[in-house]
Amino acid sequence: MAFKPNYNQQRAERNRAKEQKKQEKLQRREEEVAARRAADQTPEANDTTDSSEQA
Repeated sequence: MAFKPNYNQQRAERNRAKEQKKQEKLQRREEEVAARRAADQTPEANDTTDSSEQA
């Protein structure tokens, strides 16, 4: 005989999986933003040194 389904437990497990997926997506997006900001700051530093050398 099969077990009686435990809907509350199944729903809680789905919610945990969904929350974990959201957290992973948020972490990935934050890492992409940090990488983008680091890439954006590098040319600015080069531009300021180039401008000061030209002046």
